[in-house]
Formats: sequence, C-alpha cells, structure tokens
Amino acid sequence: MHGNLSGLRPAQKKSLENLYRRRIEPGRLGSPELARNLAELSHDVRREVGVVIDRRGRVISVSVADAKGTEFPDLRMGENRLAGFHLLHAHPKGGALSKGDLSTLFLKRLDAVAAIEVQNDGRPGLVHAAHLTPPGTVGEEEDWRILPPVQPFEIDEFDLGAQVSALEEEIARAARTREAKKDHERAILVQVDQGEFDAEERLEELGELARTAGAEVVYRELIYRRNLKPGTLIGAGKLEELTSKAYHLDADLLIFGQELGAVQAREIEAATGLKVIDRTQLILDIFALHAQGVESRLQVELAQLRYMKPRLLGAGAQLSRIGGGGGSAGGGAIGTRGPGETKLELDRRRINDRLAFLEKQLSGVSARREELRKGRSRNDVPVISIVGYTNAGKSTLLNAFTHAAEEPRRVLAENKLFATLRPTSRQGFIDGIGQVIFTDTVGFIRDLPKDLTRAFRSTLEEIGDADILLHVVDAASPGADARLNAVNRILEELGFVDMPTVVALNKADAADPEVLAREVERTGGIPVSALKNRGIPELKEALADAVAQVQRQELARQEEARAARVEWR
Repeated sequence: MHGNLSGLRPAQKKSLENLYRRRIEPGRLGSPELARNLAELSHDVRREVGVVIDRRGRVISVSVADAKGTEFPDLRMGENRLAGFHLLHAHPKGGALSKGDLSTLFLKRLDAVAAIEVQNDGRPGLVHAAHLTPPGTVGEEEDWRILPPVQPFEIDEFDLGAQVSALEEEIARAARTREAKKDHERAILVQVDQGEFDAEERLEELGELARTAGAEVVYRELIYRRNLKPGTLIGAGKLEELTSKAYHLDADLLIFGQELGAVQAREIEAATGLKVIDRTQLILDIFALHAQGVESRLQVELAQLRYMKPRLLGAGAQLSRIGGGGGSAGGGAIGTRGPGETKLELDRRRINDRLAFLEKQLSGVSARREELRKGRSRNDVPVISIVGYTNAGKSTLLNAFTHAAEEPRRVLAENKLFATLRPTSRQGFIDGIGQVIFTDTVGFIRDLPKDLTRAFRSTLEEIGDADILLHVVDAASPGADARLNAVNRILEELGFVDMPTVVALNKADAADPEVLAREVERTGGIPVSALKNRGIPELKEALADAVAQVQRQELARQEEARAARVEWR
C-alpha cells in the first residue's frame, strides 16, 4: 500500500490489503464488485483510493492518494507501447475525471484511467473513463478521449483490451510513417526570459544552433520566469505542456537555452521522457561535429571532458547515451558526439590523466603554431586578424580578399554557426602596403561556454599577434549591436580590446538602409557585401590606412628607442 496511511484504523488497512486479492477479467476496465469495494473504502477513509491493474487483471498497486500520488510500477515501455496497466480509483466527493487524472493518464502513458463517483451512502455512482489518442489524431483537441459515463454494473462491459490493441497499433503505424519521413532529430526549444532585452533573439540563436547541429526544430517557446524553479527550471505544469507538444509533434529532444545542472537535467528528463540537453552541450556538440584539424579535435575533446567531469557522479543512464565519433564524419545523435562512452565512464582519476595528456598534446601544437608566427614576424609581413560573431561572413570575406574561388585556397563558408573552427591564414595584397596575411579566426558567440573558451584560448590568443583587427558584423540580422558588444567583451577578456580595429558591416546588400546608416554612424564601419563582392575596395583602403598608421607608430617607437640608447651612451 502507498500514500498517506496515517489515521487509518487496522480494519481499514486490512480492507486495503485485501484489494490485492481482487481479480478482474483480463482486458476489462474493472468489475462491479471491485467498484463497490473502492467506493466503500473511499467513503470510509474519506480519501481517494485507487488500484493499478495490469492487463492480466491483477491488482499490482494500492494507493490512498489522488492520481498524481498513486504509486505506479517503474516500467519503461517502448515509444510505440502504452504502460501495460490502468488506474481505477474512487472520488469520495464525487465528480468526473479531474485534470490531475487526465495528466497522469498522459504522462504515465496508461492504458486508461477511470474514476468512480462515491455517493453519500458510500455506494458507487457513475464511472468516468478516458484513454489516450494517437499523436496527430484529427478532430481531437486533447491528448485523450473521455468516454461517456456508465453505471457501476456496466463497468465490465467496456472492452479495454481491444481498445488498447487498436490504440497501440495506430501509434506504431503513425510512428513508422513518421520515421520513414524523418531525416533529423525533432527538437523543441525552450528559452527562459528573466527580463533580458534580447530574450527573443537568444531563442532565435538557439534555433540556429539546433539547425547547425542537425536538428529539425518543430516548436519553440519563450517562457517568462522571474524566479527559476530549483529542480525543473520552469515548473511541472509547463513541462507537462511541453510533453504534450512533443507527443503530438513527434519530438524526441528538448533543448534549453539556459545551462542545466546534472540534477535539473535528470529531473526534466524523468518528467518528460525526452532527451534533454542545454545550450552548452549543444555548442560542444556542434564543435565536435565540425572539428576537422588535429588541434580542433583535441580542443573539443578537452572541453567536453571538462564539461562532463563534474556531471559524471550520479549521471547513470545519461552516460549510456554518449557515443563516440566526433568530427565532421562522426554523425550520431545531437548531444552524443565526441569523446565516446568509454572515456566518459572513466573515473575522475583517469579523466584527469586524459585531460593532462590532451593539454600536453595541445602544448606541442601551440609550439609549432608559435614557430609559424615567428616566421611571419621575421618576414615583416603585416597580419590582419578577422574576428566577429559566428556566421557574420568572415570566411566569405577572406575568400573575397584572396580571390580564392576554388580549392585548395578557398576557405569553407556556410550559412551555419561555427562552420569553421580552426584558424586559417591566407596571403593577400593591399595597394600601398603590399603583401599581407589575412587570418580567419573561430567565430565568437555570446555566453561562450567557459570550457570552450579555455580550450580555444591558444587559438584566440593568436589574435594578439596581428597588427590590425578586422571586426566583421552581420548588419542584415537584428541585434547587430548586441553581437558587436559580445565580441568586444571576449576581446576585452583576452586583453585585445585596444588593438587597432576596422569594422566591416557585412551583408549590407540585405540590410535595412536606415539600420545600416545608423550602424555606419555608430561604429564608423565600412558597408560591404562579401558574397556579392561589393565594398571590398573601400574596405581595403580603410585597412591600408590602418596598417600604415600602425607602421608609422612602429617606426616612431623604434626611432625613440634609438634616441634613448644614444642618450644613455
């Protein structure tokens, strides 16, 4: 027995225990005798009393509680199956099925739920029942179908077995049809708005991240919460609504824009039955998907292990989802790409050993990169580092500067976030300056996960070796100001915010003229279209002026140093 049994007399507890001996005909909702027993007991104890019955007609659980407080077997059925048992309980105050009854039916995927009205004298009244409807059923506004009420002596006339078989067959047929059409994981996005001015833009960006990772976004919701719930972040009621959306839209993935703790992720997963990941894990997954060079792969694995290390204890089933196969050819489901299950199941000591190994490997790669940088310094070739928010068009602009239309000089440029991860250098020419080196860096993003920032620090620090920063801003998308400020914050953290900078307002051909004019006035940027090769001469002229200014300052510094040495002598 389960529920609050305090205050019950021994005779009442004995009557409850006797319910386990009751049997009904398999495939039936209940029996008149069981309905009478439940009504009398519920009237006697003045609380809801319920039994959980399996498909063989056996009572497998007795609870003195409402539907939400009923103890159910901990069984994991397949996506195309129902739970394999139903709930029959009595309402001592009368009334039809409550919202809690119907929510429990849906969330537990019960075969059915039935409520017996208890009359004033303790006799059973009308019996109300409901069962689920298949996803996407035409004409159904809810996740369930409520049947007409029947008299208690008619309770055994409803053929629940046939109804369940037909329902599971329909669910399986619909699932097969959807699976044949489904090329990607179907995701529901959730962004919590705590009063941020850019909450909607963050939700849009989360959608772009999901698309880049290979998901099909079927629903997105911006949820206002001034105070977050400690366990579920958005509350049980909202999670129930999202579960219903996922059921009807055939979604299997729930992505949160906020970083989730390990306990929060497990609670949300248990409440919804969906795979749950957060923005940080999504970004790590994208990096794992797109990492191509040796250094990028090492850095991504390092970041993933740092992210997973504090989440290993108690992660349990979460680890069983993690599979190997990082990189562009790795494939795999979203949130599962990367170092692989065997690495994530290592204990903390072995993970620390792996982290130390990766850091040593990266030190070697960084040393070789440093030698290349020194070679460029000895050649005294000006270096222009291209920085900017991810998907601002940096790689396309680099191709336009270097006239690299074909491989191997052409740099990958896609309309996706983080399409390229490793820095790429190409030689170009600017009138009045001569040969220059253009370096395309990894794209920035607001609230970049700390583990990724640390892992890519050696890559980002190469920005400091440049003579000029070329800050590329997507002028055609809303929120250009916020993205520009996000990049400047990262540059400030790295100590590069005071470097000579030229701003390129890219995608000017698709930008609103008024917005573009305002951005030109605010930033002093040069409007360009890297894709259509417009504004490139003007941008090169601005870069030439900036490089010449830096060279004049360097000559002046060298002259002052020579004068100081002469004076000292």
